[in-house]
Amino acid sequence: MCLMQYDRFQKQAFDFINQGYSVIVSAPTGAGKTVIAEHVITECLKKNSGVIYTAPIKALSNQKFRDFQGQYPDKIGILTGDVSINPEAPVLIMTTEIFRNKALEESQSLKKYAWIIFDEIHYIDNEERGTIWEESIMFLPAHMKMLCLSATVPNIDALVCWIESVHNRDLKKVIETKRPVPLHFFFQCQNQILDSLSRLRRGGYQKQISYSYRGRQRFTHISFRPNRLATLLHHLQQQDALPCIYFAFGRRRCETLANELYSFNFLNNKEQEKITLMYQALCERFDLTQEKSAGSLFHLIKRGVAYHHAGMLPTLKEVIEQLFTSKLIKIIFTTETFALGINMPARTVVFDELRKFYGRYHQNLKTRDFYQMAGRAGRRGMDQEGFVYCRINPRWIEAEEVKRILYANPEKISSKFNSSYATLLHLYAKHKENLYQLYPLTLHYFQEKPRRRKKAKELLQAKISLLKELGYIRNQELTAKGEFAASLYGFELPIAEIFAQNILERLSQVELGILATALVYEPRKGDHTPKLTPNARALKAITDEIHRAIQRLEQRLHIWPKSKEYFFHLALVTEAWLRGEEFSQLSRYSNVDEGELVRYFRMATQVLREIQHAPVTSEQLKERIRKLLLIFNRDIVDAEKQLRIEKNFTFEKNFT
Repeated sequence: MCLMQYDRFQKQAFDFINQGYSVIVSAPTGAGKTVIAEHVITECLKKNSGVIYTAPIKALSNQKFRDFQGQYPDKIGILTGDVSINPEAPVLIMTTEIFRNKALEESQSLKKYAWIIFDEIHYIDNEERGTIWEESIMFLPAHMKMLCLSATVPNIDALVCWIESVHNRDLKKVIETKRPVPLHFFFQCQNQILDSLSRLRRGGYQKQISYSYRGRQRFTHISFRPNRLATLLHHLQQQDALPCIYFAFGRRRCETLANELYSFNFLNNKEQEKITLMYQALCERFDLTQEKSAGSLFHLIKRGVAYHHAGMLPTLKEVIEQLFTSKLIKIIFTTETFALGINMPARTVVFDELRKFYGRYHQNLKTRDFYQMAGRAGRRGMDQEGFVYCRINPRWIEAEEVKRILYANPEKISSKFNSSYATLLHLYAKHKENLYQLYPLTLHYFQEKPRRRKKAKELLQAKISLLKELGYIRNQELTAKGEFAASLYGFELPIAEIFAQNILERLSQVELGILATALVYEPRKGDHTPKLTPNARALKAITDEIHRAIQRLEQRLHIWPKSKEYFFHLALVTEAWLRGEEFSQLSRYSNVDEGELVRYFRMATQVLREIQHAPVTSEQLKERIRKLLLIFNRDIVDAEKQLRIEKNFTFEKNFT
């Protein structure tokens, strides 16, 4: 691609990078920020220096690994906790958690990397993971320059000022407000397709007035006709508005909507033949030919319809993604994770509703989240404009709220800073009682008023007090228990207390596996613990007692959020897996979705690896975990195996 084909903001970013400045780029989804990351990678490779690319979630890290494999053969590595491929590569992709851990624990290993790319840096606002981004920026080695890529945020100037104050160097700002492919908004309301907000108000929010027999007004309500999916799909076909990404905020909802299209066929005979061959070849390559879920999808696939969500097998999701890039899937029903960085645009995006679950409650969409998804509409170089359809039920959402979601400024980035016990143990080992002086370096301190700053510092002091009271710190040094806990991010206290009581040394391989899945599992509302085996019951009694003791102390010291509790819902299915049963048979022991089960098994193996690599773990326990991992991390659970298959199998090789 020649220079003239780049946009203004891309060329501006290139100039700053070439001059040796760190850069932050704020631009709409789909504007072309990835090109700037590729420029940094190319320049680093020319100079024989390394570059790290971080992403907020493992799925996005894996996606970038696939993408960059084609562009920079043999130069790409990935490190995510459950995958380690070519970890000494000059271009190393990793989750932000892994980078933060390296910056704290082994900063010397980062010497050869001149740049770091923080993709989706607005994730610093995320309730669960935001602290990790903040710490990654705070503890960034002085020799590394940074490229920060963000969706549109209104307080980017404040973010720039904070980063410059932490590192005492310039951070150049590049802002783009326009999308290369403009969006055109439509609404389905009262089963009509309306092309403006004013028409939505007039045609969708018509009020009917009912009167009593004496002619007096009794009540007013909005008339309502249900929106039909068939009406919308016929309209999209007539307008040549396919392919379409349809966002629905629920796994079952995605499947239900897809199966409603049994009477639709979006493909001609030639396309049907081609997609059938592709699907069969991919299922064979990914060992899915015997999987019931892959078989049930086929009747949709051959019509150009698919669904995609976190409850599906990771390999089956990869098959769907590859089919979507072939342009033969005309409509895909998916949850919001499909919008996060995965480069799969379509001509049209549809919102099933404008509400979603935000951790603890349902609420109307944030403007920033809406545009993260809406930004998938409009394929650069292919479409003149992108189409966004919002399905509106006037009884559930006010017209003013629709206007706010679509036309308000995106929400500001705000700090969610709350350091983990493991981070504090690392910092205490290095800075002792001076670690409290690090708090003024945080974005939280930069943004907040004195009262909130005081509260945050008190929380920090309370956590250190707890670590001293429980024996993780003595005489301003980490104890063996403290060194062990410092190796475990996210689950420090629940495992370290078991370690300190020498319980881990006495557990069998199966019991260690059950313990690890109990630690990572998060029950859904209404989940019930199944009947447990005697071994699992004994483990539950031990962990319940330990958790109660930790929680009492955290409550007394006003520490939040509380340490993770053990949930033994997966005990039976874990035991069956470790006995060697096939994955396809595990549904007999648990009703957890297949993809979710794989994710929990992968998380459990990561916890086991962290225990294995802790500096104070005995050689006997390390060997027991090594043997356990050979059984645990096999077949569909082995994320590294999946990536290696993908590396050697692409449509470009096999279907062109």
